[in-house]
Amino acid sequence: MNGLLFKKVDYSVGGLLENIDSGEIGLPDIQRPFVWNTTRVRDLFDSMYRGYPIGTLLFWENGSPGEHRTIGTGTKRRVPRLLVVDGQQRLTALYAVMKGVRIVDKNFDHKRLRIAFNPLEEKFEVTNTSIERDPTWIADISILWQEGFRLYDFIFNFMKRLEERRGLNEEERQRIPQAIQKLVNLVNYPMTALEISASATEEQVSEIFVRINSRGRTLNQADFILTLMSVFWDEGRKELEEFCRQTKYPPTDNRPSPYNPYFKPQPDQLLRVDVVLAFRRARLEYVYSILRGKDLQTGEFSPERRDEQFDRLEKAQKEVLNLQNWHDFLKVIKRAGYIHHSLITSEMALVYTYSLWLIGKQDFGLDQHTLRDLMARWFFMSSLTSRYSSSAETRMEQDLTLIRGCSSSEEFVRTLEQEISAVLTNDYWNVTLPNELATASARNPGQYAFFAALCLLDAPVLYSSMKVRDLLDPTSQSHRSALERHHLFPRKYLEKLGIKDNHDINQVANFALVEWHDNVEIGDRPPSDYAPEYERRFPPDKLKEMYWYHALPEGWYKMDYWTFLEERRRRMAEIIRKGFESLKLKMTV
Repeated sequence: MNGLLFKKVDYSVGGLLENIDSGEIGLPDIQRPFVWNTTRVRDLFDSMYRGYPIGTLLFWENGSPGEHRTIGTGTKRRVPRLLVVDGQQRLTALYAVMKGVRIVDKNFDHKRLRIAFNPLEEKFEVTNTSIERDPTWIADISILWQEGFRLYDFIFNFMKRLEERRGLNEEERQRIPQAIQKLVNLVNYPMTALEISASATEEQVSEIFVRINSRGRTLNQADFILTLMSVFWDEGRKELEEFCRQTKYPPTDNRPSPYNPYFKPQPDQLLRVDVVLAFRRARLEYVYSILRGKDLQTGEFSPERRDEQFDRLEKAQKEVLNLQNWHDFLKVIKRAGYIHHSLITSEMALVYTYSLWLIGKQDFGLDQHTLRDLMARWFFMSSLTSRYSSSAETRMEQDLTLIRGCSSSEEFVRTLEQEISAVLTNDYWNVTLPNELATASARNPGQYAFFAALCLLDAPVLYSSMKVRDLLDPTSQSHRSALERHHLFPRKYLEKLGIKDNHDINQVANFALVEWHDNVEIGDRPPSDYAPEYERRFPPDKLKEMYWYHALPEGWYKMDYWTFLEERRRRMAEIIRKGFESLKLKMTV
């Protein structure tokens, strides 16, 4: 049939594993984080054993001829003919178990995938201590496919141990060898792959993936690029993953580390920063073509072009993973008032703010103080308005277009400041933001911007002499959070008034930050009961100041609930604006 973008190819499991070993199939290094849990691996082998299908694989012809230079080593490697588009987790599970090699799990811990098999019950389980002591189980089936394995000796010794422990009847003596032989023969289990032509575009491959995937998942372009990195620059991919692993755990040897209390990125997130810095692109689909060495005009592949592009990516990644750059950027988040990770509602805002920070530093030579304040304002604006929460790549492409014509540091600063002003207009502060605060969403960006503003303004906690900034300090650890969100009009009080809908009770404007022990003591008491009692702790001038910071109208606890919500939303918007304006940039460029 003419016009087909794919061909169907039949494999055996053993044949697939041989092709992975030989480099014909470019399955990323077994050290890539493996996201399946072990029960899914168990179920995979159970399905194969029972003769059930386990899905079609999707490969893509690479289109790159011959050998390639491995970046950082100067050595040559064979280029895989096929890249894995769909089926990577299945192939990794099969490879890890049948080859008996370690994988790296999603927490970056090294471990073996140990699957057990009971020949009498023909049942699979994840290996545990009880199974290891039970002679009816083969505690680790990996042994069945190891080089030098002697099947008949294994069956004889297995049955001998079992006979000594519990005895065997004739039917069991026949069933055990048959079950073990059937398990060993899974190396011949048939699998089907669809091999997409190298002439197919990235968009076509993505569309094919979506159409054949029963769960309707979309294809992650970052996975495409990480796969390419595994083939052409494996060292760079490992650097990304090791950096991300180290952000999660404090160093034990006092050596410099990317660990921090704000952001624990995934490799694909930092890859986006690489790509922006190297190619000024946010759409990864274009970058995949570039890194394959494909000429976007002619469609032809060039190994020289591919190596040049990977060199650019390598230079960019050195800046992205530079520890001084990383920690200098994290000061931007703290400067913006988002001093606790719980306040951050958009990790994409972090990713793209870091990208712009690096461009400001590398391309325009902005000094640290100017750059920090500018990027703090940008991050605050981006978080508050959910700038990168939907169609993030499109939005960032537009932002990159904004700065493409900048030729000086002054232009860079002015361009970003003009965009901030175009977004945060008077109408936004006075109309849009109060309306956006009329929600019960648990992760409302406006609410967390309000808390960030309280940090910026050095505000006290409601009914406390402690500062919000001090009690949100991420370095302090305790069983309970030092600060808790408190219903100003408690739930049971509102229910007695006939207000029972969660959307009405959990309005953003009905929450304030209080110390946890005050929250416990207040409980469900009416505000007209607890508020005057707490207010007697403070002189009138301090109380007035506290009311202003926490956007509370005078005598709020006597107000009609709906009137209170409307008035407090307006005041919260004013405080958010004041907090943002405290970041006002002082030009030093």
